[in-house]
Formats: sequence, C-alpha cells, structure tokens
Amino acid sequence: MNQFQPAVPAVFKPKRHFLLTASALAASFFIAIPVLAQTTWPTKPVKIVVPFAAGGTTDILARAMAPELSKAFGQQFIVENRPGAGGNLGADVVAKSPADGYTLLMGTVGTHGINRALYDKMPFDSIKDFAPVTLVAAVPNVMVVNAEAARARGINTVADFIKYAKANPGKLSMASSGNGTSIHLAGELFKTMTGTFMTHIPYRGSGPALLDMVGGNVDVMFDNLPSSMPQIKGGKLKALAVTSAQRSAAMPDVPTLEQAGGAALKGYDASSWFGLLAPAGTPADVVSRIQQEVAKSLSTPAIKEKLLAQGAIPSGNTPQEFVTFIAAEHKKWAQVVKASGARVD
Repeated sequence: MNQFQPAVPAVFKPKRHFLLTASALAASFFIAIPVLAQTTWPTKPVKIVVPFAAGGTTDILARAMAPELSKAFGQQFIVENRPGAGGNLGADVVAKSPADGYTLLMGTVGTHGINRALYDKMPFDSIKDFAPVTLVAAVPNVMVVNAEAARARGINTVADFIKYAKANPGKLSMASSGNGTSIHLAGELFKTMTGTFMTHIPYRGSGPALLDMVGGNVDVMFDNLPSSMPQIKGGKLKALAVTSAQRSAAMPDVPTLEQAGGAALKGYDASSWFGLLAPAGTPADVVSRIQQEVAKSLSTPAIKEKLLAQGAIPSGNTPQEFVTFIAAEHKKWAQVVKASGARVD
C-alpha cells in the first residue's frame, strides 16, 4: 500500500482515476523538492564576514568577489568586517551561524591553517565547523620597511636589515595583522632562522598596520603583497624580498628571502591564501553554486588581471580540492609554529 494512501473500508472503493490522480500528485511532490532546493536560494542578502579590518588583502579579495556574486545570484552580497584575535573572532561568528548559505567567511591561512597550532584554546574547530567552498587566491607575503627609515639606516637589502637588527637588538619593531596570521608567523620564522629579535606589534588587520608603517611608527612587516603594493609603488614602503619560494610575477625584480638571505634563510617559504567557507551543514548544492560562480568570476580577464597585477594568484578550486588543501596546510603550519616557538594564549 502506498504510504500516502489512507486505509479505506472495503465498502468504499474510490474510482481508479482518483487513485491515479493522487499517485501523480504524490510523485510530483517528490519531484518538486530538489527543484525548489536549487532555485529558492538566495532569497535575501548574503553576508561575507572578513575577520580582519578593512584595507587588508582579505578585505580586498572579499570586496572583489562580492559584486560578482551579487550579479550572478541577483541578491546583494555584503562584506562585514569583524576583526580580532588573529581572525578567530570573525571566523567564530560564521562557525556558529545558521547553515543556510546566508553567512560566509573569507577565511585565511591564519584562521584555517595556522591558528589551530598557535592558540592554546580555539573557540571553533577549523575542520569540523566549516564547509569549504573554494580557494579564492594564493598570495606571497613581502618583507617591507619604511622607505625613509631604511635610507637613514642604510638598509637596502635583506642582508643589510639582518646586520642592522643584530647590531641593534630589540630596537626594531615588527607589525602584523594580528597574532597567528601568516604575516605574524612569517616574521617569527624570519627571526628564528636569522637569530634576530624584533618586538612584535599585532594590529587588527593589515590596513591599520600599514598606516603605522607608512607613518614610521613601526619598522618592518611581512605583509600580504596585494595590500602593500600601492605603498610600494608610491615609494612609501621599500620591498626587500618576497616570502614565497619563487619570485612574484607582479614584482619580478624583488628577490625571494632565500635568495636575498643566503644560507641563513635557505628553504624559507611562508605564503598566504584566502578562501570562502560556509558553516558546516550548509546544503551541498548551495556550496557548489557559490564555488562555480566564484570560479567563473576568477576566470574573467578583468578580475584575473586585476588580481595578478596585485600579486595574487587566482584559484577557484572545487570544495573537495579545498578540503584537501586545508588539511595539508594544517600539517605544514603546525611544523612552522613548532619550529618558531610562537604561542598565543
């Protein structure tokens, strides 16, 4: 007996065409469900949480993607900055949001690669509490110094910087976008490998840190290349080296830290990445649709050229590829954190 057909007394025998009609309606009900699931989202604005202050690379990439997604889905995608705790504050907001596709996170190598090994206590599980959507871009960091201060101190190269730092222990300050970010860890790794000491000053994002760098209030930063690029081109900051294993196509004349630092920095590699994630349990079809539109946007000449010019390498990989990538990043950065000795309570 059809589970949706009520039992009837033997004396009542509905006509055959009525039963067929009821069966057809029941069948159409089940057929309609996946169709509705594919078409009803989104019916209201979608929020992209950036776990850092405005002006940094995380913010730049989120704001590059938001209008593209708004056009694709016919609903507004709104960027909301929620800085604090090395990205953990904003990431935690998303982890605890409803899994309905209306709250996304622009996650980073910090929130989903580094912090798990760096912090003694985490407010969320970076693996279990999220549904990875897609890697948006990979970005090398760049070692920058205040251009005016560098000239006054005779610092033109990484070797000059190391020499000055060793001659003036504790005199230099190192800015970062927050505890546990790749910018912080890139600097800690540099200090460990070169035997230098700089006072770490964490900010609530690259934007405010760069303002103090330009103002001469801090001395060095291992910033994400896209956010530092305008100040480098404007002559306010001097790029000494990139932190990736290869030179950046956006600044081919700038050496890698390994090239510039010699034996002391052999094997140095501390790049960043940024990707969209949703709360765990978000419908797979919603995750897939977002990934497809992001990948489509990243492949358009306008967006691709813009990101490449800033030193970012567009991706747009599949959710499963992003899952695998994040797992590998956890393993890699746990080793870097251990080697650097960095910890955050």
